[in-house]
Amino acid sequence: MIKSYLSQPHLLGIQNLLPEDIELILQTADNFKDVINRPIKKVPTLRDVTIANLFFENSTRTRISFELAEKRLSADVLNFSSASSSVKKGESLLDTVNNILSMKVDMVVIRHSAPGTPTFLANHIDANIINAGDGTHEHPTQALLDAYSIGEHFNSYKGLHVCIFGDIVHSRVALSNIFCLQKLGAKVAVCGPPTLIPKFLSELNVQIFYNVEAALRWCDVANVLRIQLERQEIKYIPSLREYSLYYGIHKELLDKIDKDIVIMHPGPINRGIEIDSDVADSDQSIILQQVENGVAIRMAVLFLLAGNRVG
Repeated sequence: MIKSYLSQPHLLGIQNLLPEDIELILQTADNFKDVINRPIKKVPTLRDVTIANLFFENSTRTRISFELAEKRLSADVLNFSSASSSVKKGESLLDTVNNILSMKVDMVVIRHSAPGTPTFLANHIDANIINAGDGTHEHPTQALLDAYSIGEHFNSYKGLHVCIFGDIVHSRVALSNIFCLQKLGAKVAVCGPPTLIPKFLSELNVQIFYNVEAALRWCDVANVLRIQLERQEIKYIPSLREYSLYYGIHKELLDKIDKDIVIMHPGPINRGIEIDSDVADSDQSIILQQVENGVAIRMAVLFLLAGNRVG
């Protein structure tokens, strides 16, 4: 019998997952990708489950992707925005969540600016918790959909070279991708200005490049991140123009290397800064496939967590 649940009741981060959990999520996503490409894109799998989407930070792609995944699975969906909630009146996070749970919510998808918030909730409430991004810590479903998208283009992750470019120090996507790809057997590197690469990466067996051309010659996959100016209290780079000049991914540079490199980006894209439009929209790019795969991956996560609900 095929296993239909994860080894734990929450998705708090990739660091907490077993390699077998990751493989199961990717395999399950295959089935749900078939579902979302049918004329009728809905299945009754979670019709008895109520899911609350709690987003304390702005989000477009992740929030819509989760909501679409939930509705494709026939779940009852409750959307929460902190901008129009009692949080603005001073209510605590735990009180807010407990009030929502009193409405008989089974699962909570949460994005919050404070690292560790999903873990805090998992320790205090009886519901499955899914981390949709906690500060600069982790973004597990983004890493899973990135890995799934890579898997569609390569026969194996073993020995694959994946380089993450850009603002590593402020990125939750980078850390989750590192954990996920390494557990699948890939070799991971990062590339960016020294000010945007955290020192602890040397402890994670991650190769570090400060030269974009050298990094591109090394990698099979380039996952390009944006400069997160909203998280920067001080200036980490002289200017966006200078960053683009020295660390942007340009078509001329890719042509010079003359190598087929898969181009990825979790979005939103700052065109002309970290990546040029003719690269983002090229045949090498799988950015739109990442968006499509995000729904299938989140359907898989919701389905598998529903198999071991804690409530």
